Amino acid sequence: MLGSLNVTGPLGVAIAVWLLAGKSWRLTLNWCLLFGAGMALVVITKVAFLGWGLGVPEVQFAGISGHAMRACAVFPVAAYLASRHRSLEFRYWVTGGGVVLSVLVSISRVPVLAHSWSEVITGAGLGLTVAGAFIWSARAERHVVMGRVLAVLCLPVLLLAPRAEPAPTEQWMRDLALYLSGKDKPHQRSWQLGPPKNGSRSPLL
Repeated sequence: MLGSLNVTGPLGVAIAVWLLAGKSWRLTLNWCLLFGAGMALVVITKVAFLGWGLGVPEVQFAGISGHAMRACAVFPVAAYLASRHRSLEFRYWVTGGGVVLSVLVSISRVPVLAHSWSEVITGAGLGLTVAGAFIWSARAERHVVMGRVLAVLCLPVLLLAPRAEPAPTEQWMRDLALYLSGKDKPHQRSWQLGPPKNGSRSPLL
């Protein structure tokens, strides 16, 4: 899936490598800090719910959607950087396409009952904030590596990553939450995502 850590994680690294290759030290640091901060907020909110039940039941919020955050941070930035040596109009269209793709990936989490709307909206909002802040900081920066180099770095990820086994990120966060809280079992949602089906409960994350 395009929003999985198998895809967006390596793409985030590819962006950092591309920036380093062009000796854009400030932009590399900005990207790592912004993307890292976004990831940290996702982990904090999910661990807080799993370990201590800190969520907002009224809006079915149990943690920021990592899929939505990563997609909305990575795809617009990759599109912007890959097209930044082209005309302004072309760059707007390509970057806009990255935004649309990331939003579609985010929305796709709701029908499969992986996240509620509140979790997807906060994830997408956080990711787009990360992307917007980075693009704003990069708008006047010169870079010596052409955009096609970034495309070459990203293409293997898009082709090969979906075939790989998904990273057990949810289990890692459960283990971290249990370790920090000292509890034996993670906190569970007290609400149903989507329409009830034969009395079954929806998955936690």
